[in-house]
Amino acid sequence: MPITLTLTRGVLPETAVPRAVAEITQAFLAVHGLDGNSVMTPNVTAHVAILPKEASYAGGRPVEGAWIETKTPSFALADHAVQKRFFGEATRILCALSDGRLTPDRVWSNGTHTVDGTWNIDGVALTNGELGAALAAG
Repeated sequence: MPITLTLTRGVLPETAVPRAVAEITQAFLAVHGLDGNSVMTPNVTAHVAILPKEASYAGGRPVEGAWIETKTPSFALADHAVQKRFFGEATRILCALSDGRLTPDRVWSNGTHTVDGTWNIDGVALTNGELGAALAAG
């Protein structure tokens, strides 16, 4: 389940980026009760894009910030309480690792759900039911 972390250059120290990814990944697993799940853990993926300061905007004006985006099957991040916990924790993690460069008002997030049957694990496109069965076995 890809997590995209987009940062304006300098909002996190370079050495903090891998830690941010690891902690946000762990938060995603934890809010879904999937800590240590052998199927899901290796399939929560992430990539980081670091943008130059002149390429980040809010309200049409340059801004230094962070953006968290998720793509998940429809049953993940489906409950508003889970959404609040995950995105709140991800925001807290980024702010804590930023050495004071980020505040919650400079962290934006969103999540999208994929079409049922398009989730791919190990080269096989799985339906939500098939993915759920794999998770239950993991």
